[in-house]
Amino acid sequence: MAPEMQATVKGAGRGKRVTGGMACKTLQRPSGGGKVPQENVKKVTVKASGEEGEKDVELPLEVNDKVKCLWKDGKHHEAKIIERRNVTDRSDVHAWQYYVHYLKMNRRMDTWMTDESFDLTTAVSDSDKGDKDAKGKLNKRKLDDAHVEGHEDMDPHQIAEHEEFTKVKNISRIELGKYQCDTWYFSPFPEEYNDTDILYFCEFTLQFFKRKEQLQRHLRKVEMRHPPGDEIYRHESLSMFEVDGKKEKIFCQNLCYLAKLFLDHKTLYYDVDLFLFYILCEVDERGCHIVGYFSKEKSSEEGYNLACILTLPSYQRKGYGKFLISFSYELSKKEGKIGTPERPLSDLGAVSYNSYWTRVLLNVIRSTEGTLSIRELSEMTCIKTDDIISTLQKLQLIQYQRGQHVISAAPELIDQCLKAAGSEGKKVYPEKLIWTPYNAEKEYTAYRG
Repeated sequence: MAPEMQATVKGAGRGKRVTGGMACKTLQRPSGGGKVPQENVKKVTVKASGEEGEKDVELPLEVNDKVKCLWKDGKHHEAKIIERRNVTDRSDVHAWQYYVHYLKMNRRMDTWMTDESFDLTTAVSDSDKGDKDAKGKLNKRKLDDAHVEGHEDMDPHQIAEHEEFTKVKNISRIELGKYQCDTWYFSPFPEEYNDTDILYFCEFTLQFFKRKEQLQRHLRKVEMRHPPGDEIYRHESLSMFEVDGKKEKIFCQNLCYLAKLFLDHKTLYYDVDLFLFYILCEVDERGCHIVGYFSKEKSSEEGYNLACILTLPSYQRKGYGKFLISFSYELSKKEGKIGTPERPLSDLGAVSYNSYWTRVLLNVIRSTEGTLSIRELSEMTCIKTDDIISTLQKLQLIQYQRGQHVISAAPELIDQCLKAAGSEGKKVYPEKLIWTPYNAEKEYTAYRG
């Protein structure tokens, strides 16, 4: 293993709680986004013109100030300054960079901008400077406003601390295989990788490097051209590999680091031993190229058949997300168990699941003659009854009568809902799946010797 990677596994699995099939390390705040002490910042008043005519504005702007900022659509949208930095000339008020969050958009749109992208006439100073009061304690209002989704098991102080550490992306872009793409969120890579412009990944081992030359040297030594683990599915150019987090700890931890760059709703923890990872690949003469994955607890008391799911941005909108969801239910059918994904779902994940559940359930209803109960639907599809009821309620195809749920759907209404649900995506062929469900008792016996 390359020396650069040793920090990745230091302390792995020691007394850490497990959730979501993702690995964690102690969060390190990115150094480049640090605030400059107020006494070192000289304010300058400049003339600005824009939406509100002409206005005198003091620069540089402060953290928590609000201002309208240019976006990809060529329009200005209201944004909040999350962080600021000046790494060139502190005396030049236009040399400052601001990390902005567009108020009506997902956090993945957050980015560094200069005041050239601002309509400075719309700048509004925040009356509450910072997140602490005079005694250095976190303000109650800030705690109440903290982002809770995905962190329900944390108290308000922990949530606020998590928000503080993860508010600024520490990696700007990644290169994986033939693609480069912008990252969406913070991921707790080892501290020496913070503020990296481009992080280079080996698409076969998922080891990562700060410089392209390091990756090239690594690739000359790598003989494996596919994920570690067992290939359990192959159809034409698509392949699925099952990777045991206990047997391939480094690979799975690096996969979690990578995934967290594109997932905001999961908290990362170190121990991957209790999870299986299912890696979807496109196959060509050069090898198996990772497209996406989902993780799954080896033994889930809650009946989860999926913990985390991700299709890499370069492969999105091609039906791979729906393929991964469908594949997770094919595994549930092989196990003879009812399954449901671990909550919370990301915004993109929720859309994909609602589409999958709609198509599967309505196709079964349409092809079944006579009456069909919710329990029978669940047994036929391995979809949890709660998910069936919520899906049909959203479609207004279910009624509660005389103490029980009754499916009520005219054929034309079913066709209309199926059309709205979108395409099936990449199809899973169950006959191509060669897989034996995980046997916890067998592993325990082997452990005991």
